[in-house]
Amino acid sequence: MLRILTAGESHGRAITAILEGMPAGLKIDLGPVNKDLRRRQAGFGRGKRMQIEHDRARILSGLKNNITLGSPITLLIQNKDFSIEKLHKVLCPRPGHADLAGLLKYGFQDIRDVLERASARSTAATVGIGALCKIFLNQFRIRIFSRVLSIGGEAAEPKMHAKISEAMENKDTIGGIFEVLIKGAPAGLGSYAQPDRRLDGRLAQALVAIPGIKAMEIGLGFGYAVSFGSEVHDEIFYSKAKGYFRETNNAGGIEGGVSNGEDIILRGCMKPICTLMHPLSSVNIKSKKSSRAATERSDTSVVAAAGVVAEAASALVLADAILEKFGADNLSDIKLAYTAYLKRLRL
Repeated sequence: MLRILTAGESHGRAITAILEGMPAGLKIDLGPVNKDLRRRQAGFGRGKRMQIEHDRARILSGLKNNITLGSPITLLIQNKDFSIEKLHKVLCPRPGHADLAGLLKYGFQDIRDVLERASARSTAATVGIGALCKIFLNQFRIRIFSRVLSIGGEAAEPKMHAKISEAMENKDTIGGIFEVLIKGAPAGLGSYAQPDRRLDGRLAQALVAIPGIKAMEIGLGFGYAVSFGSEVHDEIFYSKAKGYFRETNNAGGIEGGVSNGEDIILRGCMKPICTLMHPLSSVNIKSKKSSRAATERSDTSVVAAAGVVAEAASALVLADAILEKFGADNLSDIKLAYTAYLKRLRL
């Protein structure tokens, strides 16, 4: 129902996105959009680029008097650090980055032709579009949050801070785990009828597509692998006041590819950033001689920022699922269908 196309390079003129399929009649306030863009740039461990860019979104199409028209929405985030034509060539690929794989795929002679688009700078577009989807989801009292669970294996906040400081001191980088919590999603989003319509599969794809995410889990996740079924499946209860409900939520709000009405809980593993100030071994693509990997201005840790991007990516999936089930043209019509559906669930 929703389609998104993003464009732009890390040091190009701007990051842009087009969102198609947002229904007519939704009032858009750029305040929350710009707030999420600031959140993406924040967090201990971010690099100097975040001191240069002060991301603010502009909407160039799809609105009249700040109300959506149902036509494609164009979002623009300009880069202050616009220098792509002046930057030096990059000849030594970084282990863990798209550098070498992209070079081999497209036949480039300069790794910069890969890294400018493969850069996580592109996630600014994801966050901007995701923030618009959050405004839509707010109409149905669906809220999305994220938090950092651990950094470098440490879960206590002072120890997480210390791990990042250690990485900074050693000119290294460090990863961690974040959690996304989706509250208020009704039962019945997604489908078990086809693999590509499963809500869990769609959310998994959205999260793993974020640069640097190497694993994700839903609910108990890998904990299922060390448990008996009798210990982990969420028993079902009913009361007139609540309807159907669970006292546990190991499933993370999704069963059989369909939301079950409980909170949706997602976790992602953000790997350490690939650019190291003490570079790893690599090969010069011209001389083919052993060398050290290239260095670029980068971050030490971006786990908190990855959580913000994951919120946005999840919002796009949830908004798409709402439109799939309740209609896609006019917000008032969609809300009427949604209200009627919730009433049926309470019978």
